[in-house]
Amino acid sequence: MPSIAKTITTSFITILILLTSPLSSSPLPHEQDPTPTPWPHQFHSILVMNYTGTLEIIDLWYDWPNGRNFNIIQHQLGSVLYDLEWNNGTSFFYSLDSSKNCRSSQVEVGILRPNWLDGAEYLGQRHVDGFLCNVWNKVDFLLYYEDVVTKRPVHWAFYTGREAHVMTFEVGAALEDAEWQAPIYCFDKKAESDNKGAEFPITGPSVGGLLRGPFRIGM
Repeated sequence: MPSIAKTITTSFITILILLTSPLSSSPLPHEQDPTPTPWPHQFHSILVMNYTGTLEIIDLWYDWPNGRNFNIIQHQLGSVLYDLEWNNGTSFFYSLDSSKNCRSSQVEVGILRPNWLDGAEYLGQRHVDGFLCNVWNKVDFLLYYEDVVTKRPVHWAFYTGREAHVMTFEVGAALEDAEWQAPIYCFDKKAESDNKGAEFPITGPSVGGLLRGPFRIGM
């Protein structure tokens, strides 16, 4: 009997300690939504653009340290447009064929910052182009799909209906400086006058123009 009473007493004391002692572990923190991976400061990407059946291939060179972005746009069975953008807001649109067409534009902002996706709304995970992706909505303008495993961009869907399929993404790739020079006729006043109103066979804005247009503040 004494051993039974001792066991009951010990059990009671143990329960009392457990009930009166503060919890030693904190509640598990709420799992935060993933955030988009910032763009590398330099990369090269080949994109297939689709706009209601109109196709383009864009050779994209992004060079944040030097403040420049280059879109070389091949229209399906058509001409090539060169879209050269600088961080001072200047852009040149030109051809390298015998037409020597060139025009320039000036906007209030430069190229996108590497962290331009900060603040995007996380929408969850979806499969696109054969990849499981995290998806974000940027100011109701763009749906940005990023591979869950590699963190590389896979797909961009613009509010205009234009879609970009990312075919290659080479981090650290850089284009030689000589390739960033707009042709001399872009700076020829006579050529500028002759080409005023020249029509370029482009079916819509470049990737750079599409992306930086809505983000004139806070980039």
